[in-house]
Amino acid sequence: MPNKETKTMMDYIASCPEFIRSNTADSKNLTRPLVEEYVNGGYKNIWIVACGSSSNASLCARQFIRRHLKCEVKLVAPFTFVNSEHDFDDTDMVIVVSQSGYSLNALDAADVIRKKGRRCIGLTGDLESDLAKACDIAANYGVGRETVAYVTRGVTTLALFFMLFAVDAAEALGIKTAGEAASVKQQLSAAADINENVQNSWQAFMRQHYRKLSGMTNAYVCGVGANMGTACEGALKFGETISVPTAAYEIEEYIHGPNIQMTPGYSVFLIDGGEGTERIHRIFEGTRIVTENVFLITNCADYKEEANTFYVPCDLPEEITPLCYLPAFQITAYQITEDLSRWNKHPLQRKMEKFVSSKSKNYENSPFSEDTPGRNG
Repeated sequence: MPNKETKTMMDYIASCPEFIRSNTADSKNLTRPLVEEYVNGGYKNIWIVACGSSSNASLCARQFIRRHLKCEVKLVAPFTFVNSEHDFDDTDMVIVVSQSGYSLNALDAADVIRKKGRRCIGLTGDLESDLAKACDIAANYGVGRETVAYVTRGVTTLALFFMLFAVDAAEALGIKTAGEAASVKQQLSAAADINENVQNSWQAFMRQHYRKLSGMTNAYVCGVGANMGTACEGALKFGETISVPTAAYEIEEYIHGPNIQMTPGYSVFLIDGGEGTERIHRIFEGTRIVTENVFLITNCADYKEEANTFYVPCDLPEEITPLCYLPAFQITAYQITEDLSRWNKHPLQRKMEKFVSSKSKNYENSPFSEDTPGRNG
């Protein structure tokens, strides 16, 4: 069990609504470095170089950026960026993301950008980190200090940052009026209340379905649009904490092959943020033919009384709903891992971690390194 001095994932999940409100209120200060670079640099499209939860958070925000800033957004993993795919041009704003700022792959990506003679732009939670020092422009996206390795608040605040950046840049470029930008920010701030409500109601939902959730052995998490990011993060969290093999798929893609291996023992989570609702519900009904362990997360009141359905009262645009839905997967990951005592991983995995390090040597003394994964339990 965690000692009283050590924060757990739940502490950081619980703090997300407060951070959504405060970061939205301080939006202009938070996003200014990147907004000024985007506006003054004459950029058109955006590349985000990130992996893991940072990539998932960026995917949660991608549709929002595309719709509000009217630009294309490309996500690429750092290793792929370094070794295979770095053909960006002068109109592409390339942003390297690392919450800790000490990820070796992010530093390698920054090196590629510098060698191409381009200004290096970094987004991190630590402006004293190796990444921040390697960049011409570095911004802190407002995560605060999160010392649990299985990041939660970092995902929510990064997704929010990119959304705020899109709104502020759109206003600066005249794509949105000040009034329009303020209206969108009100919606983002409203997501804090829904996030808080989801945290409370999901815990009751977990108790109701505890036998199914605690007995997961194989799982799929499926979404579409912005909630493809939610699905990817849910799958990552289940895999790295509960140690359950979990795959993320676009909802329609899930029934075009991945479902063939399914048995009644599989668990499936379908996320409906308001786009494709009828089709998603049909796939939900179809999945129930194979397994009882299928759950629908939806903001459609028409389905709220159905079995295994978690209804979220939410009238926000679909591209904002990841800020509301993420706690369902974060809380499940924490609570089931805690209850099943699965924090400690196989000793050979620890040896692998040391042999193939993903962090620079300065990480050990960074603000993000206090708690290793095993100390959470």
